[in-house]
Amino acid sequence: MSLGLEGLRDVDAARAIAAEIAEESRQPLKLMEVCGSHSHAIARYGLHDLLPDTIELVPGPGCPVCVAPQEEIDLAIELARDPGVVLTTFGDLIRVPGTHASMDQVRAEGGDVRIVLSPMDALATARQEPQRLVVFVAIGFETTAPGVAATVRAAEADGVDNFSLLVAHKTMPAPMRALVEAGECGVQGFICPGHVSTIIGSEAYRFLPDEYGVACAVAGFEPLDVLLAVRSLVRQHETGQPQVDTQYGRAVRAEGNPKALGILNEVFEVRDSRWRGLGEIPVSGLGLAERYRSFDVEDRLGLARHPVEPNPACRCGEVLRGIMRPMSCPAFGKACTPEDPLGPCMVSSEGACAAAWQYRS
Repeated sequence: MSLGLEGLRDVDAARAIAAEIAEESRQPLKLMEVCGSHSHAIARYGLHDLLPDTIELVPGPGCPVCVAPQEEIDLAIELARDPGVVLTTFGDLIRVPGTHASMDQVRAEGGDVRIVLSPMDALATARQEPQRLVVFVAIGFETTAPGVAATVRAAEADGVDNFSLLVAHKTMPAPMRALVEAGECGVQGFICPGHVSTIIGSEAYRFLPDEYGVACAVAGFEPLDVLLAVRSLVRQHETGQPQVDTQYGRAVRAEGNPKALGILNEVFEVRDSRWRGLGEIPVSGLGLAERYRSFDVEDRLGLARHPVEPNPACRCGEVLRGIMRPMSCPAFGKACTPEDPLGPCMVSSEGACAAAWQYRS
């Protein structure tokens, strides 16, 4: 259940910021929190209840597991069924339903699926079991991609030839551009993702105010961080002066993290990519650069991705596009629960539906 104000470290500060927002917000304003961690913070602390009726907050495509299209999940499950493969993955991916099963179900049937805390753990497994092909499901945004890139470099340096990646990385802020251009959700401002922004920098969002007149504010993950970002977006909207503001200055720089970006750009190259709910988005994904292509399991085993439509009863795609709230989905809490999910938004640790379920009141 939602913790509400009792869960805040500084209730008085939260009330003061909320009062300023209520006083200054006169025009209707629809904001999207792009990061799944923000969705969980908003739900956990009941921040919706602190804001005036003029402000609407909707989740967006900020959960990397949720935006993976069905064919990427199915390909991971296909690898999990291969007796010659040890499939390693982060824990929140293991229960995402594929077309016919989940990795968890394949593991229960005897598939060698292992949860790891980092790609380096997967590489350690490859060193320990040289007779097996160890595949790491490389999923995530720019936050996790540099760590995967460092792992690939380490595997090359040590000559570990039984280690491969299933590359499913996506990048920001390409989907934000796609959402604005589609015009479907009517978002007027973005609460930009904190973790991603520590890598790519706040200036990566410059095109939003400059080209589209859309307000931006990078936020951290404490409730006060989110409220400060909302206040910034209200002020930008009310004054008609959209900009890129940073309310997470303790971690985010305008230029990002040059070292992390350097290794990222060495090991990976930008590609077009398919997203759940959003379709094909130009320059929104990563693939291994030519030098490191031998670590791509799809090339190594001659695998192919075949676009697959997800379960039609799952409305995760509409939630990711900001046009449906999780609890408005007809299946929410009925045909779709954490124990028996229809899609990734209900089981991923950053999923908006998981947040709505966990902190419902």
